[in-house]
Amino acid sequence: MGRSLSGLTTRGWAFVSLGGGITLSAVLIGQRDLLRVGILLLILPLTSLLVAARSRVRLAASRTVEPSRVQVGSRATVHLELSNATRIPTGVVLVEDTLPYTLGSRPRFVLDHVWSRFRREVTYAIQPSMRGRYPVGPLAIRVTDPFGLVELRRSFDDVGTLVVTPTVWRLPAVRLVGEWSGSGETRPRAIATAGEEDATIRVYRDGDDMRRVHWRATAHHGELMVRREEQPWQSRAGILLDTRLGGHIGDGPDSSLEWAVSAAASIGVHLTERGYSVQLFTDAADAAHAGDTDHRSPAHAADSRVALLDRLAVVSASRHTSVAHWQEMLAGTASGMLIAVLGRLHPEEANMVARLRQGSSAALAILLDVPSWTTMANVDAERIRQAEVVQNMRRGGWSVVTAGRNEHLASVWEGLGLQRGGGPAMSDDGRATSAGGPATKGAA
Repeated sequence: MGRSLSGLTTRGWAFVSLGGGITLSAVLIGQRDLLRVGILLLILPLTSLLVAARSRVRLAASRTVEPSRVQVGSRATVHLELSNATRIPTGVVLVEDTLPYTLGSRPRFVLDHVWSRFRREVTYAIQPSMRGRYPVGPLAIRVTDPFGLVELRRSFDDVGTLVVTPTVWRLPAVRLVGEWSGSGETRPRAIATAGEEDATIRVYRDGDDMRRVHWRATAHHGELMVRREEQPWQSRAGILLDTRLGGHIGDGPDSSLEWAVSAAASIGVHLTERGYSVQLFTDAADAAHAGDTDHRSPAHAADSRVALLDRLAVVSASRHTSVAHWQEMLAGTASGMLIAVLGRLHPEEANMVARLRQGSSAALAILLDVPSWTTMANVDAERIRQAEVVQNMRRGGWSVVTAGRNEHLASVWEGLGLQRGGGPAMSDDGRATSAGGPATKGAA
């Protein structure tokens, strides 16, 4: 009984209590007119509760999030459509949508006069400040009667999804020496070392077309050999993102990790648009690929960007404290250019990272000046440590530039390209220098 009356408001319970008291008093003193008043006060909230309970199951709701994928700081619009499919009026409806706290306060709307065949659309805007994948919903409604005696709650199962991708900065087109490598089965390097015939044939595999059998090579090797399939040339790049919690400083959108994620996203989008097959590596065991097939197709390039940004939208700080597992993480990957966005490293860790260059045609690193994300100034010990890290990586064949909190990635990227192309000399801590002074900084 108590559960069935749970929809009564404070006013509804007051009516029930008052009506019950008046009815009991009227029976005791024998006043019929007073008894009628008590019964009326008792029946009114119970009737309203019955009507509201019968009508609430007829309410329907649907939602649309447009666009479903936005960049940090951009706006998305949520469209809610409510309808009353029954002929019974529902009364006043209070609509409240459920949002994670990072997306702001819960939006609320009051809809008056929800009559039969009612249909209403309401919208509200979301402007997220943090990347991630967020559920939008479920929708909760509170139905009240015209007298305010009853309030019934209902939640819907429909939940939308909003993907908030990291900020992407436009990067200048710079020439990076050693950036091209083929992904097909026939490569000039193999032709030059093994001869044209050996480079264009391979051992027969189950399912190969017999028309591709190379009979002269079969007789020479003593086993069935077939001609290699020719595949289009494309450039490959791997992006190594340092997500170690101990390698970064700060919380929220102003942390060094968020800068590193945006840097990886910007570089990945920039390379994908230039036709690269991009592979993303983080401290997670798997790797995300962007652009493994026909990179010349504009539609595929767009899909590649989406896949890369979706992965980076949900990247979080890892509990790994060492970089020793990075060697295993990159083992067996295709050769090509390797770009690393690194947090704070010790000189010993820099030696481990330097060895990751094996098999890469070019290795480039953006080393974050992590202490610049704090209020305290860089002490001499930090500067010495950073200079040792840069030197150790350069000795391993890496091109290294450093990036501080207030430096724009476009300037850092341009400095990295100038270093690869034999441009201005680099200082000991990895910053580009020229006759006019340090490299130009941009607004973050």
